[in-house]
Amino acid sequence: MPKTSDLHSYSDRQAFDRLLLLIATFIHHPGIGSPDRIGNNSQSAHESLEAVKEKVYEIAQQYNIPLTKYSIPTLRKDLVTLRKYGILERRIYRWGYFLGTGVMSFKDLQVALNALASMAKYQRSPQAIRIYQDLEKKLRGKQILESTDYLYPVRSQIDRAIIYTDLDEMLDIKKNRHNLYNCLDQVEAAIAIGQAITIYRYTDPYSHKIGYLQVFPLQLIYHDIAWYLLYEYVDNGHLEIERIDRFTDQIQVVNQPRGTDLQKSSLTVAMNLFKKGWGLFLGEPSDQVRELAGTLEYIQIKVRFFAPVIAFIEEGEKRHISQSIDRRGKPEYIDYIVTLPERSLNEFCRWVNQFVHNAQVLEPQNLRDRFRSAALKLAALYEVSE
Repeated sequence: MPKTSDLHSYSDRQAFDRLLLLIATFIHHPGIGSPDRIGNNSQSAHESLEAVKEKVYEIAQQYNIPLTKYSIPTLRKDLVTLRKYGILERRIYRWGYFLGTGVMSFKDLQVALNALASMAKYQRSPQAIRIYQDLEKKLRGKQILESTDYLYPVRSQIDRAIIYTDLDEMLDIKKNRHNLYNCLDQVEAAIAIGQAITIYRYTDPYSHKIGYLQVFPLQLIYHDIAWYLLYEYVDNGHLEIERIDRFTDQIQVVNQPRGTDLQKSSLTVAMNLFKKGWGLFLGEPSDQVRELAGTLEYIQIKVRFFAPVIAFIEEGEKRHISQSIDRRGKPEYIDYIVTLPERSLNEFCRWVNQFVHNAQVLEPQNLRDRFRSAALKLAALYEVSE
């Protein structure tokens, strides 16, 4: 009887080189074969593989490795081999091939690192701090490219948290607040699957509503000076945003998760409310119901801004989705017009107040009276102190 050959199908040197070059191609060009990479959003699977094969030849030339011409069926066989050994997943790569978690190029990685570094340094996200420190060690040790430092912060967002958020930092300086930052892993896990939780709000400087809440946490949001939790009440579907540090470290799972579809639906509703308002307050339950039903009347506000803040107001072309600017008074003034729900008036007023004597509220009359009264009180304070 003839002996059965023990040779592997990649025992041939050319076949082995071709397979390794294919792996190298996915490392150097993550996403290769994606429609947007070859400028054809409706390309066939054959065209996608042709793009991959072309890059394989480029990699072979780059590393001076001889590679004979081969066919698309041969490339398909190589892809099957990579799936067999778990190098590629057993799924369809509709938006290009990549290995494991290597889904971005070095240039894209730098942008992602900048965003992560900003969250770690300024917003003090505990998870971002942990991940960035781990990546920093790996990348410093590897020296990806000598000509570029991928950890240099080309871009940054320097909005700074005014409260303690990092548990390690709190322990080091003996200022552990025992708030919800101690339980963020559980909160994030609940968000990911639509798990209802019970949490305890121990302080609320505005409405003074404290106590236990049963909610579906929807998203962690960083805004201006702090991290907030967006959530939906289990009993009535009311949407609310509250600062994370105003909750204790008590957390309890309520019932079976509702899944991500309902999470995404509620998140979309909340973001629509956010876009139409001014700030983070999403309204009291009864008003929110009316607003979502389209029966809540919005208020048109007109504020006159004088020099030297005119240019700054004009630069904010996308400050709000409903805004318009009347420039007929230039160069003395411009009129800023915006339509908002009543729930947003307090936050809008705080924004206007930063311009002090360079802003004058014209409409509506009750808001104009409110600002006039505040200005008189302020003037009286200065008169008393003299």
